[in-house]
Amino acid sequence: MIIEGSVALVTGANRGLGRHLAEQLRDRGATVYAAARNPAAVTFAGVTPIALDVTDLESIARAAKITGDVTLLVNNAGSGTGASLLSGPLSDIRTEMETHYFGSLNVIRAFAPQLARGGESAILNVLSVLSWMSVPALGAYSAAKSAAWSMTNGLRQELAAQGTAVTALHVGLMDTDMTRDIDAPKSDPAEVARFALDGIAAGRSELLADSLSERVIAGLSGGVGALYPAFA
Repeated sequence: MIIEGSVALVTGANRGLGRHLAEQLRDRGATVYAAARNPAAVTFAGVTPIALDVTDLESIARAAKITGDVTLLVNNAGSGTGASLLSGPLSDIRTEMETHYFGSLNVIRAFAPQLARGGESAILNVLSVLSWMSVPALGAYSAAKSAAWSMTNGLRQELAAQGTAVTALHVGLMDTDMTRDIDAPKSDPAEVARFALDGIAAGRSELLADSLSERVIAGLSGGVGALYPAFA
């Protein structure tokens, strides 16, 4: 997809990876709607802040009505409750599913008609290395991202007929607010954003942003034992 001249909407654009995606889309010549639950939190220039809460159907509908001409949709908004599947509050587990799975799905359903009108169009779903494996301390997040990966693969097939390409971005740890308490190597979100936009421009369907994602997807063919040695 040609990014220059496109009309992009980025959810969760007020900080972290979303902010970098919105800024770099702007710098590449796109018109950018920077969406956030609180549009006042979008503090960088050259974009149009817009209110959008991906867990609120009315908010999504209002945003779709305001825009009307989006050709590149970036589903980046996320949550990080840290809930365990066994002991975490069910409300937190539902939050992860409502944000990462139903939130992204509802945004796509709302914006699909204008993506179709735009001719060449694209969607980027920001997923995770945890789309393919689960960490007990992040069990709810892992399950939601796994569901979002399956949804991405299904919608890629459904949306192909209208000329909308769907790209999945998988990444491990990034240096953002969500991971500030984790002491481990982290990717630069600015570099991840650049990699993702290059992938969209090249028409790639799935993007692995780091070596961890590459190792984990390679392990899928080895079954449970390859990803979880304790159960080999």
